[in-house]
Amino acid sequence: MTSFDFKRPAELYPSRSRAQGRRPIKYRRFQTAAEALRFAVEELPPSLLLGAVLEVGEQRFDGNGIRALYDRPDYPLKRRKVAAAKVAEVA
Repeated sequence: MTSFDFKRPAELYPSRSRAQGRRPIKYRRFQTAAEALRFAVEELPPSLLLGAVLEVGEQRFDGNGIRALYDRPDYPLKRRKVAAAKVAEVA
């Protein structure tokens, strides 16, 4: 397992939603990558997570990479139970 600094600042770029009538979720900056990961996995609709990009320093992670970082044993924040249907949609 490679090291990852969950305390570094992060930027999240959600994919564009094609659904009309829904407020778009825009670019967000987070004080820590851990907070960005939690928001992406626990708050974003699965369709937006799939096309999302997380940037931490010079590293970029797609939806699968975001999920993998969130699932790591060394993830520092308490995880909220995410509905099984949401997890299945992302996988």
